[in-house]
Amino acid sequence: MLTDTLDIDAAAFAAGTGWEIKAQGACKGEVCVPLGEGDFDVRNAAERLGMSIVADVNRGRFAIGPASFGGRALVTAEAPDLTLHTLNGNEVRLSQFRGEKVVLVAWAPY
Repeated sequence: MLTDTLDIDAAAFAAGTGWEIKAQGACKGEVCVPLGEGDFDVRNAAERLGMSIVADVNRGRFAIGPASFGGRALVTAEAPDLTLHTLNGNEVRLSQFRGEKVVLVAWAPY
């Protein structure tokens, strides 16, 4: 989740991360993580969910997530349905490989 402030409410957090804030805590599917008492605080929620918060002070931007529960495991192994193009320009959807093992390699110039 990218944001220009850490002063966000529970609805914005849910929209950006998929974790809905309920009375029992932060919930996604059948998984709920207690957040403690009081008003929603993004720093507390990120800590409880094992999410990193990275700040780019010069640009006033923050990156939050993803959840890792102590850095050891993801909440789900279900990937979004990506659509990519081959070197020949043909479209390939990740869902075409459902049930098969797939390795995704990503690169960024920074």
